[in-house]
Amino acid sequence: QVQLVESGGGLVQPGGSLRLSCEASGSIFSINAMGWYRQAPGKERELVTTVDAGGRTQYSDSVKGRFTISRDNAKNTVYLQMNSLQPEDTAVYYCNAWVDTRTVPRNYWGQGTQVTVSS
Repeated sequence: QVQLVESGGGLVQPGGSLRLSCEASGSIFSINAMGWYRQAPGKERELVTTVDAGGRTQYSDSVKGRFTISRDNAKNTVYLQMNSLQPEDTAVYYCNAWVDTRTVPRNYWGQGTQVTVSS
């Protein structure tokens, strides 16, 4: 069993910044990849960004140049630095991880954290 605990969401004005964090704990041998998804009301959940064990990253076009994903492998933690936030970034942000355990790789989700960008 693996648990992902997220923090850092909140209300911010347009142009502002937030930093999300997600710490994985439990039966972990290693984490292959971690990422962030988001879901706005009435819309599909979408991929925001991912980072693999070697530090290689991918970003959706909508956030590239504004968001930065990073990870601390020693702490099993991933971060999302969000700059130049806009109202269209408003969504519930979910942490996701592919985790190697003693059995087989499994995918886990965090509980989600609300990010609201508004004046």
